[in-house]
Amino acid sequence: MVGSVPQHKNLPTDTWVQATWDEYAELAANPAYAQGRGYYESGEMRLEMAPLGPGHARDNAIVSKVVSLFATLKRIRIAEYANGTFRKVEIRDSQPDIAFYLGDVRFPPQNDEPVDVTIYGAPQLVVEIASTSLSDDLGTKRLLYERLGMSEYWVVNVALGRVTAFSIQNGRSGEVKASSVLPGLMISVVEDALKRSQTEDDGAINPMANRVI
Repeated sequence: MVGSVPQHKNLPTDTWVQATWDEYAELAANPAYAQGRGYYESGEMRLEMAPLGPGHARDNAIVSKVVSLFATLKRIRIAEYANGTFRKVEIRDSQPDIAFYLGDVRFPPQNDEPVDVTIYGAPQLVVEIASTSLSDDLGTKRLLYERLGMSEYWVVNVALGRVTAFSIQNGRSGEVKASSVLPGLMISVVEDALKRSQTEDDGAINPMANRVI
């Protein structure tokens, strides 16, 4: 059951609680939560403050490398945003681990303001690295990204080295085995790179991805 937002010192994190947009915006701007990430969806908010270990950080880096390398080799225009904020003001808000604008689209300006997706559009691809938040990443956040207008959403299961990819069309998502926003990229290639990263360094992984691509 979603609870009401309590005082700052008693605020539960890493769970959804009821809150107005103003309450969420105030907490998101509070220095006490500067190291966390915030999500807001139609009257509910979630602040994630769980510490992120090397598994999360490593998988984040590997996915970033594979996507960037693929786009570069295929000459797909790309701009990556790590922990950026993508927002429909007073309605919903998100801070995915990684987001990519791809192709012939308008990139957001280089400033410290949240990206207003009603002006600049949503990133074509967003990725959540799930080390402690797998069920939420597959559930509520999936709905959030559908409603924000993303085209594709990946959830990386750190424990299993598995990627669940969803293509989003007309506000609905379905699982896919090949990327629709990066045509020709099989999700299995990303999973292979993640598994190899457990025993090999980046110098060994990058040529592998290059050969597969």
